[in-house]
Amino acid sequence: MRSDAVTKGMQQAPHRSLFHALGLTEEEMNRPLIGIVSSYNEIVPGHMNLDKIVEAVKTGVAMAGGTPIVFPAIAVCDGIAMGHIGMKYSLVTRDLIADSTEAMAMAHQFDALVMVPNCDKNVPGLLMAAARVNIPTVFVSGGPMLAGRVKGQKRSLSSMFEAVGSYAAGTMTEEDVTEFENKVCPTCGSCSGMYTANSMNCLTEALGMGLGGNGTIPAVYSERIRLAKKAGMQVMEMLRKNIRPRDIMTEKAFMNALTVDMALGCSTNSMLHLPAIAHEAGVDLNVDIANEVSERTPNLCHLAPAGPTYMEDLNEAGGVYAVMKELSKKDLLNLDCLTVTGKNVGENIASCVNKNPEVIRPVENPYSATGGIAILKGNLAPDSGVVKRSAVAPEMLVHEGPARVFDCEEDAIEAIKGGQIVAGDVVVIRYEGPKGGPGMREMLNPTSAIAGMGLGSSVALITDGRFSGASRGASIGHVSPEAAVGGPIALVEEGDLIKINIPENRLDVDLSNEELARRRAKWQPREPKVTTGYLARYASMVTSGNRGAILEIQKH
Repeated sequence: MRSDAVTKGMQQAPHRSLFHALGLTEEEMNRPLIGIVSSYNEIVPGHMNLDKIVEAVKTGVAMAGGTPIVFPAIAVCDGIAMGHIGMKYSLVTRDLIADSTEAMAMAHQFDALVMVPNCDKNVPGLLMAAARVNIPTVFVSGGPMLAGRVKGQKRSLSSMFEAVGSYAAGTMTEEDVTEFENKVCPTCGSCSGMYTANSMNCLTEALGMGLGGNGTIPAVYSERIRLAKKAGMQVMEMLRKNIRPRDIMTEKAFMNALTVDMALGCSTNSMLHLPAIAHEAGVDLNVDIANEVSERTPNLCHLAPAGPTYMEDLNEAGGVYAVMKELSKKDLLNLDCLTVTGKNVGENIASCVNKNPEVIRPVENPYSATGGIAILKGNLAPDSGVVKRSAVAPEMLVHEGPARVFDCEEDAIEAIKGGQIVAGDVVVIRYEGPKGGPGMREMLNPTSAIAGMGLGSSVALITDGRFSGASRGASIGHVSPEAAVGGPIALVEEGDLIKINIPENRLDVDLSNEELARRRAKWQPREPKVTTGYLARYASMVTSGNRGAILEIQKH
């Protein structure tokens, strides 16, 4: 056992004295030490119930013969951080979470880990740490929020942001907005649509790192407590069998995750997180392969914001395993991949059924023959851009319009709410990438304002930043190279014709190579927006969005 380094032998007597100070008995020290990484806090609605999940995990670990020991991980609520300087601190926490969890796990020589995350950067950050530390690890999230109900209709956080846009357009009263405000987020849990948190929790199942139901059982269901106990017991079984994250998170497993991503219509943020997790697992996952996967993968789900169904509906329909069972009918998954259950994917989904073909379309009758996410390239995005194709209005799949150029999110929002953006426009928001932001802010406020103003099917938005999973419409993010390093998005001028062709995976500006070269010769790098603290260090080390915005030590 790894923990022998801190619990066994005369040399470890000082270590044991500190365990005694913790109140541990000799019997507890003689059992495997299981670290439980708790993301509990009182500022994130998806995390306010994690104390109960952690207690259930502890019970499961103890029942199976281990000694559970809890330590924390941080988490940012993207909704609360949205639209101000706080959003610069969202993506950057992914690496803080991975680094601090690695430090705690290695410093204290835990034998195994149970990760208890829920919201956006918390899940990928802990998956990165799991791959890095590579000791037996199980994930159990806090679960999704139930949908709200306003005027007889199910609603979610994206409805709330769009309500603000509707108020600005004069189509909703202050009283209407207040009703939304009080009803759209009715319970604890990760927000109820297929946003980033729920996307990543579902993909944790697809990767094989979470038990069935991890992504979809609502936070307020007692079934979630039972799942947590099972996770605590299962990590002990993994320890006995020495099943480790890198045994599970193989190249084939990541292909499964990409395939499920396309079928579910996950957040575009998965195109940042999957490559970063794969990098830690020693797997090279180039986002370019996403279009190849998309071409053969039908889109089976239209969860909010793409459609009127929510995580609770997906759960009732059979959850992620039922989606995977549909995909397996066309041999789209690697069924021999090992999972935390100790069984392979095929064994896990063998008895699953699709209980609601309106929520999970049968593979023979998909929403579309191709997947929910598309990677775009062209002279405006030589490396890549990303769009949630399943949430784009059909009339916007091919679009041409004049560029309306803004060098930060705030200026764009002011123009949108001020009525300066009209049908046909292409809003370009730049210098918001990983380096330029820094931190690659999400653009939920401008996309929601566009939708709320009634322009969702006539205005596109392009950025080197990123979008929330709650964004819908022709929202193209992760444009790489970003403006801060001189990418073509930095060269676009007001009125330039932007050409979007999502079926052909193209994103171009109607300029000749000669004109782009002339503008590039005149372009000058901008002074960094932040020069001190963690953001400055992050900006100096972060790579581009098409590489997952991973951190690299700069070579001299």
